[in-house]
Amino acid sequence: MAPSAAPQRTVIENVAIATVDADDTEYACGHLVVAGDRIESVGAGKAPEGLADVGRRVDGTGHLATPGLINTHHHFYQWITRGLATDHNLFDWLVALYPTWARIDEDMVRAAAQGSLAMMARGGVTTAMDHHYVYPQGTGDLSGAIIGAARDMGVRFTLARGSMDRGEKDGGLPPDFAVESLDAALAATEETVNQHHDASFGSMTQVAVAPCSPFSVSTELMRQAAELARRLGVRLHTHGSETVEEEKFCHELFGMGPTDYFASTGWLGDDVWMAHCVHMNDDDIAAFARTGTGVAHCPSSNARLAAGIARVPDMLAAGVPVGLGVDGTASNESGELHTELRNALLINRLGAHRQAALTARQALRLGTYGGARVLGRADQIGSLEAGKLADLVLWKVDGIGHASIADPVTALVFGAAAPVTLSLVGGEPVVEHGRLVHADEDAIARATRDEARRLARIAAGS
Repeated sequence: MAPSAAPQRTVIENVAIATVDADDTEYACGHLVVAGDRIESVGAGKAPEGLADVGRRVDGTGHLATPGLINTHHHFYQWITRGLATDHNLFDWLVALYPTWARIDEDMVRAAAQGSLAMMARGGVTTAMDHHYVYPQGTGDLSGAIIGAARDMGVRFTLARGSMDRGEKDGGLPPDFAVESLDAALAATEETVNQHHDASFGSMTQVAVAPCSPFSVSTELMRQAAELARRLGVRLHTHGSETVEEEKFCHELFGMGPTDYFASTGWLGDDVWMAHCVHMNDDDIAAFARTGTGVAHCPSSNARLAAGIARVPDMLAAGVPVGLGVDGTASNESGELHTELRNALLINRLGAHRQAALTARQALRLGTYGGARVLGRADQIGSLEAGKLADLVLWKVDGIGHASIADPVTALVFGAAAPVTLSLVGGEPVVEHGRLVHADEDAIARATRDEARRLARIAAGS
């Protein structure tokens, strides 16, 4: 048998590097060597001499290299309902939009996923996730459409296969035809895991078990979903402690706050992460820290829906794993994760810790290594270290928006959204000079516009 060919190398030199490793190692002018889908070396100065099989050399002058950004909470389908219910709190916003969301179908979901993924990828996201929980009856293979869109875009992806079994007749918010029965939700979730989840080191597609939220899901579905996830060996995701109304709902319905309710249903643990977690007291934070339960912090959405300011500095101090999330683009119309670095820093400085809340480097860690921890992949992605997957981004920081800021990490986090010159996922280009490699942005824009208009017509005629 002939020996297999050596992997092609990509060599990046003359670049500032923020590794986001355990020591926050940085290089003012360094190099990265990628061999196949892995990082082979990272360090100061030029790359080692005499490297074989170099397929590409990149001059990183004027750029900052960071790990690729990792999105830990999103709802892709909302891309085609942006700009609606713009002056509502969470519950009123849900009441206004559920009748429209309940009319989505496979073509709409595919276009919305393409739009969501395109916006994130061109802004430095190399690992995306989608919490999809609206499965109207007879509307096609929605999970397959989402996973296919991520595969075509070339990004690493986690589908959080959501579910709802509490419709209007049971006191929930969604229309009854847009929810599943308990048994159907569990069966469909298990089928999605069996069909699509890849647990391997360099996996491009993973699946999590993800009932929507306490106010749209029965207690039995919460309990059985946790049991299902652990039997299948996958992670768990849901919304938690997002608003004061949710806190009141949990006390009225369950006789306890959200964190205690989650504990009672098996939903605390190092295989769990929750979106938002805005209204957490000291005991709640201690419980998350003690159990290793993660948090997806969504600062722009929390502000858009007037939910409040999550206690991120206190979570980090306690040891809670925290990553960043875009959240659905019906509550964060920009759909970009790199703007969340800045918003996380600024919004948290409005809280109790004020200017000491977060630094630029802590914000970058939330969007990279923090997200990797939350998704259970910190040994693979989230930092630039030899042996890890080559998911990395070169940000242009020598242009008019950033050139007068001496520190490149400060430029990236505090400054305007930096252009992406190169984004690699597993060593393969996904973005080159600000444009997607595997997708036609103009065609995606047209498709999302057309599907948004079609959905609006269907919803108006219902």
